[in-house]
Amino acid sequence: MKWEAEFLRSLSGLRCGFMDAFMKFFSFICDYGWFLISVVLILLINKKTRRIGIEAAVTLIFTALITNVIIKGLVHRVRPYEAYDFIEVLTRKPFDSSFPSGHTSNSFAVAVAVFIHNKKIGIPLIILSAGIAFSRLYNGVHYPTDVLAGIVIGVTVPIVVHIIMKRIMEKKEVK
Repeated sequence: MKWEAEFLRSLSGLRCGFMDAFMKFFSFICDYGWFLISVVLILLINKKTRRIGIEAAVTLIFTALITNVIIKGLVHRVRPYEAYDFIEVLTRKPFDSSFPSGHTSNSFAVAVAVFIHNKKIGIPLIILSAGIAFSRLYNGVHYPTDVLAGIVIGVTVPIVVHIIMKRIMEKKEVK
């Protein structure tokens, strides 16, 4: 879409050494899922946050499958840097489809799963997720609609997982 190309072109006007480094870092922390998996493991280890960790783990697994396996496998959208020669990529070039943003969906999924139970930890994770989402645009590896779809998936899946897990727990308590 033309508006997406123009939006991405406008982001190049923000580029400077500090912002470039900052945005590379935001994208890096979600590369290969290491940061999100670490958050989930920390939650699982602590007895007080174990239930949050379980929901976050289930959410992350489902979100990754929906985004990175199912939708990307069906859509096959080319990356912006493959479509437009004016886009300079600041991070490693992803090898998979552009739509939707896996970094965005996965980071929001964990953040919202945590937020549902613990606002104090969840709010900083949501702010971090917003930075990650913006970094995907800034770094030239996603279109705005890729990131928006990632946010929608990343917010929806943890809510659905929470509702299902709550019902499962309620059924166990009734028995």
